[in-house]
Amino acid sequence: MTITRSLSRLCATAALALCAAAAPALADLQQIKDAGRIRIAVAMGIPQYSYIDGQMQPTGSDVETAKLLAEDLGVRLELVEITNAARVPTVQTGKADLVVSALGITDERKQAIDFSVPYATLAIIVAAPESEDIAGYEDLTGKRIGVTRATTNDQDITANTSGAEILRFEDDATLITAAVSGQLDIISSQSAVLGGVNDKRSGNPLETKFVQKETNLGIGIAKGNPELLEWTNDWVRTNFDNGRLREVFTEFHDRDLPDDLTSR
Repeated sequence: MTITRSLSRLCATAALALCAAAAPALADLQQIKDAGRIRIAVAMGIPQYSYIDGQMQPTGSDVETAKLLAEDLGVRLELVEITNAARVPTVQTGKADLVVSALGITDERKQAIDFSVPYATLAIIVAAPESEDIAGYEDLTGKRIGVTRATTNDQDITANTSGAEILRFEDDATLITAAVSGQLDIISSQSAVLGGVNDKRSGNPLETKFVQKETNLGIGIAKGNPELLEWTNDWVRTNFDNGRLREVFTEFHDRDLPDDLTSR
Protein backbone atom coordinates (compact mmCIF):
# COMPACT_ATOMS: atom_id res chain seq x y z
CA MET A 1 0.00 0.00 0.00
CA THR A 2 2.82 2.40 0.91
CA ILE A 3 4.69 1.51 -2.27
CA THR A 4 1.55 2.10 -4.35
CA ARG A 5 0.97 5.52 -2.79
CA SER A 6 4.65 6.42 -3.29
CA LEU A 7 4.51 5.38 -6.93
CA SER A 8 1.31 7.38 -7.42
CA ARG A 9 2.92 10.47 -5.92
CA LEU A 10 6.01 9.94 -8.08
CA CYS A 11 3.90 9.62 -11.25
CA ALA A 12 1.87 12.69 -10.38
CA THR A 13 5.05 14.69 -9.77
CA ALA A 14 6.51 13.51 -13.07
CA ALA A 15 3.31 14.40 -14.92
CA LEU A 16 3.29 17.90 -13.46
CA ALA A 17 6.94 18.34 -14.41
CA LEU A 18 6.21 17.24 -17.98
CA CYS A 19 3.26 19.66 -18.21
CA ALA A 20 5.39 22.49 -16.89
CA ALA A 21 8.12 21.70 -19.38
CA ALA A 22 5.59 21.59 -22.24
CA ALA A 23 3.95 24.93 -21.38
CA PRO A 24 5.55 27.83 -23.27
CA ALA A 25 7.29 30.36 -21.03
CA LEU A 26 5.86 33.87 -20.92
CA ALA A 27 8.18 36.23 -22.79
CA ASP A 28 8.88 39.64 -21.30
CA LEU A 29 9.65 42.78 -23.29
CA GLN A 30 13.42 42.25 -23.40
CA GLN A 31 13.07 38.62 -24.42
CA ILE A 32 10.78 39.63 -27.28
CA LYS A 33 13.36 42.16 -28.46
CA ASP A 34 16.17 39.63 -28.12
CA ALA A 35 14.20 37.04 -30.08
CA GLY A 36 13.50 39.57 -32.82
CA ARG A 37 9.85 38.60 -33.11
CA ILE A 38 6.53 39.15 -31.37
CA ARG A 39 3.73 36.58 -31.48
CA ILE A 40 0.34 38.29 -31.73
CA ALA A 41 -2.83 36.20 -31.62
CA VAL A 42 -5.68 37.17 -33.94
CA ALA A 43 -8.99 35.38 -34.47
CA MET A 44 -9.44 35.46 -38.24
CA GLY A 45 -12.86 35.74 -39.84
CA ILE A 46 -14.08 38.87 -38.00
CA PRO A 47 -15.28 41.23 -40.76
CA GLN A 48 -13.39 44.54 -40.88
CA TYR A 49 -11.24 43.56 -37.87
CA SER A 50 -9.40 40.46 -39.12
CA TYR A 51 -10.03 38.49 -42.30
CA ILE A 52 -8.39 37.07 -45.42
CA ASP A 53 -8.50 39.42 -48.42
CA GLY A 54 -8.83 38.64 -52.13
CA GLN A 55 -5.09 38.02 -52.37
CA MET A 56 -5.36 35.45 -49.56
CA GLN A 57 -3.51 37.75 -47.17
CA PRO A 58 -4.61 38.56 -43.59
CA THR A 59 -5.85 42.11 -43.15
CA GLY A 60 -8.36 44.21 -41.21
CA SER A 61 -7.97 46.89 -38.55
CA ASP A 62 -6.65 44.45 -35.94
CA VAL A 63 -4.16 42.83 -38.32
CA GLU A 64 -2.88 46.22 -39.44
CA THR A 65 -2.65 47.36 -35.80
CA ALA A 66 -0.56 44.28 -35.02
CA LYS A 67 1.73 45.09 -37.96
CA LEU A 68 2.23 48.67 -36.74
CA LEU A 69 2.99 47.51 -33.22
CA ALA A 70 5.63 45.01 -34.35
CA GLU A 71 7.19 47.58 -36.67
CA ASP A 72 7.49 50.17 -33.89
CA LEU A 73 8.96 47.59 -31.53
CA GLY A 74 11.52 46.76 -34.20
CA VAL A 75 10.75 43.05 -34.42
CA ARG A 76 9.20 40.60 -36.87
CA LEU A 77 5.46 39.94 -36.53
CA GLU A 78 4.33 36.35 -36.14
CA LEU A 79 0.52 36.14 -36.44
CA VAL A 80 -0.96 33.34 -34.35
CA GLU A 81 -4.32 32.49 -35.91
CA ILE A 82 -6.86 31.32 -33.33
CA THR A 83 -10.60 31.04 -32.67
CA ASN A 84 -12.59 33.58 -30.67
CA ALA A 85 -12.80 31.24 -27.70
CA ALA A 86 -9.01 30.86 -27.61
CA ARG A 87 -8.19 34.57 -27.36
CA VAL A 88 -7.71 34.70 -23.57
CA PRO A 89 -6.20 31.19 -23.10
CA THR A 90 -3.65 31.77 -25.87
CA VAL A 91 -1.92 34.62 -24.00
CA GLN A 92 -2.53 33.03 -20.58
CA THR A 93 -0.53 29.99 -21.58
CA GLY A 94 2.25 31.87 -23.36
CA LYS A 95 1.36 30.63 -26.85
CA ALA A 96 1.29 34.29 -27.91
CA ASP A 97 2.77 37.44 -26.40
CA LEU A 98 -0.26 39.64 -27.11
CA VAL A 99 -3.79 39.25 -28.45
CA VAL A 100 -5.14 41.94 -30.77
CA SER A 101 -8.50 40.55 -31.75
CA ALA A 102 -11.62 42.64 -31.08
CA LEU A 103 -11.36 41.60 -27.43
CA GLY A 104 -13.75 43.57 -25.25
CA ILE A 105 -12.44 44.77 -21.89
CA THR A 106 -14.66 43.16 -19.24
CA ASP A 107 -14.32 42.65 -15.48
CA GLU A 108 -14.44 38.88 -15.97
CA ARG A 109 -11.62 38.87 -18.51
CA LYS A 110 -9.53 41.24 -16.38
CA GLN A 111 -9.40 38.52 -13.73
CA ALA A 112 -7.61 36.27 -16.22
CA ILE A 113 -5.37 38.64 -18.23
CA ASP A 114 -4.26 42.28 -18.30
CA PHE A 115 -5.49 44.77 -20.87
CA SER A 116 -3.90 47.80 -22.45
CA VAL A 117 -5.80 51.07 -22.49
CA PRO A 118 -8.53 50.91 -25.18
CA TYR A 119 -7.28 51.10 -28.77
CA ALA A 120 -10.59 50.61 -30.63
CA THR A 121 -14.31 50.02 -30.07
CA LEU A 122 -16.95 47.52 -31.13
CA ALA A 123 -20.73 47.99 -31.15
CA ILE A 124 -22.66 44.82 -30.38
CA ILE A 125 -26.18 44.51 -31.69
CA VAL A 126 -29.17 42.21 -32.09
CA ALA A 127 -30.21 41.88 -35.72
CA ALA A 128 -33.15 40.15 -37.39
CA PRO A 129 -35.39 40.50 -40.47
CA GLU A 130 -37.77 43.46 -40.67
CA SER A 131 -40.71 41.18 -39.91
CA GLU A 132 -39.36 40.29 -36.45
CA ASP A 133 -40.80 42.53 -33.71
CA ILE A 134 -37.78 42.86 -31.43
CA ALA A 135 -37.01 46.01 -29.47
CA GLY A 136 -35.21 44.61 -26.41
CA TYR A 137 -34.00 41.52 -24.59
CA GLU A 138 -37.51 40.63 -23.40
CA ASP A 139 -38.61 40.15 -27.02
CA LEU A 140 -36.10 37.31 -27.49
CA THR A 141 -38.03 34.94 -25.21
CA GLY A 142 -38.95 31.79 -27.13
CA LYS A 143 -36.76 32.73 -30.11
CA ARG A 144 -33.58 31.18 -31.54
CA ILE A 145 -30.61 33.51 -31.57
CA GLY A 146 -27.09 32.87 -32.81
CA VAL A 147 -23.92 34.16 -31.14
CA THR A 148 -20.19 33.54 -31.41
CA ARG A 149 -19.01 31.51 -28.45
CA ALA A 150 -16.99 33.21 -25.67
CA THR A 151 -17.60 36.74 -26.94
CA THR A 152 -19.06 39.76 -25.17
CA ASN A 153 -22.23 39.09 -27.18
CA ASP A 154 -22.47 35.57 -25.78
CA GLN A 155 -22.04 36.81 -22.21
CA ASP A 156 -24.50 39.67 -22.65
CA ILE A 157 -27.27 37.60 -24.27
CA THR A 158 -26.84 34.82 -21.71
CA ALA A 159 -27.10 37.27 -18.83
CA ASN A 160 -30.04 39.30 -20.14
CA THR A 161 -32.37 36.83 -21.83
CA SER A 162 -34.71 34.24 -20.38
CA GLY A 163 -36.29 31.47 -22.40
CA ALA A 164 -34.32 32.12 -25.58
CA GLU A 165 -32.63 29.27 -27.45
CA ILE A 166 -29.01 30.38 -27.81
CA LEU A 167 -27.03 28.75 -30.62
CA ARG A 168 -23.28 29.15 -30.12
CA PHE A 169 -20.83 29.09 -33.04
CA GLU A 170 -17.06 28.78 -32.76
CA ASP A 171 -16.24 31.89 -34.79
CA ASP A 172 -17.87 34.74 -36.69
CA ALA A 173 -17.38 32.99 -40.03
CA THR A 174 -19.56 30.04 -39.05
CA LEU A 175 -22.15 32.37 -37.51
CA ILE A 176 -22.31 34.26 -40.81
CA THR A 177 -22.64 30.99 -42.75
CA ALA A 178 -25.55 29.92 -40.53
CA ALA A 179 -27.35 33.22 -41.03
CA VAL A 180 -26.70 33.26 -44.79
CA SER A 181 -27.92 29.67 -45.24
CA GLY A 182 -31.12 30.32 -43.29
CA GLN A 183 -30.31 28.15 -40.28
CA LEU A 184 -31.23 31.16 -38.15
CA ASP A 185 -32.68 34.64 -38.62
CA ILE A 186 -31.69 36.37 -35.38
CA ILE A 187 -28.10 37.07 -34.36
CA SER A 188 -26.28 38.93 -31.64
CA SER A 189 -23.00 40.15 -33.05
CA GLN A 190 -21.24 43.32 -34.16
CA SER A 191 -22.26 45.65 -36.96
CA ALA A 192 -19.43 44.44 -39.20
CA VAL A 193 -20.73 40.87 -39.01
CA LEU A 194 -24.20 42.09 -39.94
CA GLY A 195 -22.71 43.60 -43.08
CA GLY A 196 -20.99 40.31 -43.85
CA VAL A 197 -24.30 38.46 -43.52
CA ASN A 198 -26.27 40.81 -45.75
CA ASP A 199 -23.56 40.83 -48.43
CA LYS A 200 -24.17 37.10 -48.93
CA ARG A 201 -27.78 36.60 -47.83
CA SER A 202 -30.18 36.49 -50.78
CA GLY A 203 -33.32 38.40 -49.83
CA ASN A 204 -34.81 39.01 -46.40
CA PRO A 205 -31.81 40.99 -45.06
CA LEU A 206 -31.18 41.44 -41.35
CA GLU A 207 -31.46 44.86 -39.72
CA THR A 208 -30.31 46.20 -36.39
CA LYS A 209 -33.10 45.79 -33.84
CA PHE A 210 -31.29 47.30 -30.86
CA VAL A 211 -27.77 48.11 -29.73
CA GLN A 212 -26.73 46.04 -26.73
CA LYS A 213 -23.65 48.12 -25.90
CA GLU A 214 -20.51 49.69 -27.34
CA THR A 215 -17.49 47.87 -26.01
CA ASN A 216 -13.96 49.22 -25.58
CA LEU A 217 -11.35 46.88 -27.04
CA GLY A 218 -7.97 46.30 -25.42
CA ILE A 219 -4.77 44.48 -26.31
CA GLY A 220 -4.57 41.41 -24.09
CA ILE A 221 -1.41 40.52 -22.18
CA ALA A 222 -0.64 37.72 -19.73
CA LYS A 223 -0.56 38.79 -16.09
CA GLY A 224 2.85 39.26 -14.51
CA ASN A 225 4.36 41.11 -17.47
CA PRO A 226 4.46 44.76 -16.30
CA GLU A 227 7.14 46.05 -18.69
CA LEU A 228 5.33 44.71 -21.76
CA LEU A 229 2.05 46.14 -20.45
CA GLU A 230 3.62 49.56 -19.86
CA TRP A 231 5.24 49.60 -23.32
CA THR A 232 1.95 48.61 -24.95
CA ASN A 233 0.00 51.29 -23.08
CA ASP A 234 2.52 53.95 -24.13
CA TRP A 235 2.39 52.70 -27.72
CA VAL A 236 -1.42 52.84 -27.86
CA ARG A 237 -1.57 56.36 -26.40
CA THR A 238 1.18 57.65 -28.71
CA ASN A 239 -0.35 56.20 -31.85
CA PHE A 240 -3.85 57.27 -30.92
CA ASP A 241 -2.66 60.83 -30.35
CA ASN A 242 -0.63 60.99 -33.57
CA GLY A 243 -3.60 59.61 -35.52
CA ARG A 244 -2.13 56.34 -36.83
CA LEU A 245 -4.51 54.07 -34.91
CA ARG A 246 -7.48 56.26 -35.76
CA GLU A 247 -6.57 56.19 -39.46
CA VAL A 248 -6.29 52.40 -39.48
CA PHE A 249 -9.67 52.02 -37.77
CA THR A 250 -11.45 54.51 -40.04
CA GLU A 251 -10.02 52.85 -43.16
CA PHE A 252 -11.79 49.58 -42.35
CA HIS A 253 -14.86 50.74 -40.41
CA ASP A 254 -15.85 54.04 -42.05
CA ARG A 255 -16.28 55.69 -38.66
CA ASP A 256 -13.98 57.46 -36.25
CA LEU A 257 -13.03 56.49 -32.73
CA PRO A 258 -14.13 58.57 -29.72
CA ASP A 259 -11.70 61.37 -28.84
CA ASP A 260 -11.53 60.26 -25.18
CA LEU A 261 -11.00 56.55 -25.94
CA THR A 262 -7.58 56.02 -24.32
CA SER A 263 -8.69 57.74 -21.10
CA ARG A 264 -11.69 55.48 -20.55
